[in-house]
Amino acid sequence: MSFNIALSGINAINTELNTISNNIANSGTYGFKSSRANFASMYAGTQPTGTEVSSLTQSIEIGGGVLTTGRGMDASIQGRGFFVTRDTTGAEVYTRVGIFSTDANGYVVDSFGRRVQGYAAVPGATTLGAMGDLQVATGQIPAQASTTLNYVGNLSADWTAPTVTPFDRTDPLSFNGSLVSVVYDSLGVQHSVTQYFVKSGVNQATVHYTFDGVDQPATTVLDFDTSGQLVAPAGAVPIAFGTPPGAAPLTVAISYAGTTQTAGEATTSTNAANGYASGTFLGVQLSSDGSVLAQYSNGQKQSIGTIALATFPAEGQLVPISDTAWTTSTESGAALYSAPGSGMAGRLTPGALEQSNVDMTAQLVNLMSAQRNYQANTKVISAENEMMQTLMQAV
Repeated sequence: MSFNIALSGINAINTELNTISNNIANSGTYGFKSSRANFASMYAGTQPTGTEVSSLTQSIEIGGGVLTTGRGMDASIQGRGFFVTRDTTGAEVYTRVGIFSTDANGYVVDSFGRRVQGYAAVPGATTLGAMGDLQVATGQIPAQASTTLNYVGNLSADWTAPTVTPFDRTDPLSFNGSLVSVVYDSLGVQHSVTQYFVKSGVNQATVHYTFDGVDQPATTVLDFDTSGQLVAPAGAVPIAFGTPPGAAPLTVAISYAGTTQTAGEATTSTNAANGYASGTFLGVQLSSDGSVLAQYSNGQKQSIGTIALATFPAEGQLVPISDTAWTTSTESGAALYSAPGSGMAGRLTPGALEQSNVDMTAQLVNLMSAQRNYQANTKVISAENEMMQTLMQAV
């Protein structure tokens, strides 16, 4: 019986050594979670029969260190959750390793080629779309014509009405100030819109426009109250600039909300039009809320979707598999999906990776302890063997 008890100890310690050696081997593996062998005593009725490793406990809840990489498609999870991927068979695989890229077809994949799952972007809405493979349009995005122009500034109350009338853009004495803005037509061609501000009355200014240096018939009258706050127009003013060659008619709604008339220097704090030229795909980067942003040569960034994270009722019961990943088990429960930073899921840290959570010092101490226990069990077998030899010699 002593032989069997000592043998059970050796077998259990071998399992513990396998666990420790696996932890040490993966001390440099991104997203790896260490495990611990749990021993339990065995009995046959009231008779002790040794020990066994009854279970392995994963330290999934313990985060690893964060390594800053600066790469736009790397991400670590701060808190709970796993990235959701699909392998070539269509099965869901969960991982903490956030090394992503796009494949030849524009799909967002992890470092093992598994397709990353997420919520598709809904144009013009903040709601999340359907969950599935995330795919980036890697071609060229079309131009978008300008439709709005926001101007915010201060038209000096110290201005006096020009002595030269009527307004003539070629004569600086006929206006008090001017400002050039860039707009785009439907082909993505840039055009210049110049606003000329003329003091036209008490607490009043008139705005004249040119389009690519050509005078426009439209004008806008700005009225201010005695505190210098704009009272009219109440909303944006649509200005038709005609039809650029080959493009659609261009009308831009110009907003002066927030513009003031107070004493001192005339200033401009906002001068921004929407719209842009066509652009070529340059790459993809992640943001902390999980958005996957496609970058284009025209400076535009468009969200193509949001990476999904999965949490589990009992994440410690997930089954570890190759490529630093996990699959579900009956004990782990079904995956609960959400965007990063919502529900129980943690936020992302872009440009960083989670390191292994292996405590090397603790593992080496455990290794020495296992070695000592192994030697002790072999001593029991050796002692039992000597006693049996002595008994056989006495017979």
